[in-house]
Amino acid sequence: MRSDVPIKIAILAMGGEGGGVLADWIVDLGEANGHIAQTTSVPGVAQRTGATIYYVELFPRAAAQARGARPILALMPLPGDVDVVLASELMEAARAVQRGLVTPERTTLVASTHRVYAIAEKIAMGDGRVADDELLAHAEQAAQRCVRFDMAQVAEQTGSVISAVLFGALAATGSLPFSRAQFEATIERGGVGVKASLRAFGAGFDRALAKAEAPAAEAPAAPAAAPQPRSPIVASLLQRVQATLPDSARALAVEGVRRLVDYQDPAYAALYLERLERLGPQPELVAECARHLALWMSYEDTIRVADLKTRDLRFDRVRQEVRAAEDQLVWVDEFMHPGLQEICETLPAPLGRWLAASGAPRRLVERFTQRGRRIDTTSIRGFVLLYGLAGLRRWRRGTLRYQHEDTQIQAWLQRVADVARSNLPLALEIVRCQRLVKGYSDTHARGRRNFETLMQVVDRAGHGLAPATVRELRDAALADENGQQLHNALVRHALVPQGV
Repeated sequence: MRSDVPIKIAILAMGGEGGGVLADWIVDLGEANGHIAQTTSVPGVAQRTGATIYYVELFPRAAAQARGARPILALMPLPGDVDVVLASELMEAARAVQRGLVTPERTTLVASTHRVYAIAEKIAMGDGRVADDELLAHAEQAAQRCVRFDMAQVAEQTGSVISAVLFGALAATGSLPFSRAQFEATIERGGVGVKASLRAFGAGFDRALAKAEAPAAEAPAAPAAAPQPRSPIVASLLQRVQATLPDSARALAVEGVRRLVDYQDPAYAALYLERLERLGPQPELVAECARHLALWMSYEDTIRVADLKTRDLRFDRVRQEVRAAEDQLVWVDEFMHPGLQEICETLPAPLGRWLAASGAPRRLVERFTQRGRRIDTTSIRGFVLLYGLAGLRRWRRGTLRYQHEDTQIQAWLQRVADVARSNLPLALEIVRCQRLVKGYSDTHARGRRNFETLMQVVDRAGHGLAPATVRELRDAALADENGQQLHNALVRHALVPQGV
């Protein structure tokens, strides 16, 4: 490495991962060992919920003195002009590659292989996740040298944060003109969490020196243990699954029963089995319906959301995620924005319809729903509020939302049964269209709109519609949230229904 040019380091990290601490360590490391250092940061809150690019340049002080002038250091990284990229997560590494910060001619990429899904991946109508192996392949191809392993796991094992693991991996690459002892002395000068940080540093150093890890092969799934329900009613439902449904559908149906008992009650699970039994002796169709029917019957409403947010398991998970000690208190704030529609749908059906069609009462409710609400579920008042809402599930069958969903489910099942008599492949594709009906609030409304559009197409085209066409239309509907790709596909097949 030339001594008359700056060393350029980009750090891509998300909030809470210590990216700023890592940048400060590198600056201190350089300044304590004969270098002029400069650091800047560019926050990107709208990109990945707090992702930030930290940029550090190091220039040998002796070279600057020989020139008789201080160097002019850049404020941000430029594509094709970065020596080292440190990425706290796999998608952050992909972002660096996409921005051109990683190049095969000069860049050493040090990246953690764990994933925190991007907002675009989470809100996609279908499965919007980018495959990890694709991201890894791009990173390997783009970098001159790529050091990668699950640094989040190492940080957890050592009781520290990922920034210390990254610092250790950086030291092991030899990309900076400093020894391991000089790196460790930097941590010691920090004076905070020194022991844990040094453990994480050492673990990161050792892992980086080891051979790059191969993508972990999925272990074969162990056979699921037979459920042993304590309730005789639930036990009778599982016996009914074994007695009345084909072999290929039983495992899925058992999970469906479990889900719907948890969602509502055993009677609701019995309705689920009754609907599957009506499909007759068609193993492939029953198996496909077993999954999608259970998902639809456990739709996300305000009652379900409140139930999930007040469960012990959720509070335990939150404590684990923030790594709270036994003697630490954790506050959980829920940010909610219920609209008029959600309120109407949670009410008894006659009252909900009246409120939706009313004048002054509707406008009054709308005034109170213009802004979101913050609810502290770890306070007595906030917890009791949501717990009481969750307790309304015993009256769920009387709500306006239940009537809407139940009507749609029955129409969907009837359509599937009718089509299956003459075109089983088409019936299977209609069953899979249930994937569009999911989520909550605006996400659910978009999916429902696309689903209804596809069902109109099926009803108009008849049983002779090609299954591949329905599959293509469904994939288009899942591809974007505004429905443009679905509209383009409908135009291409000359299947645009009235009003679309």
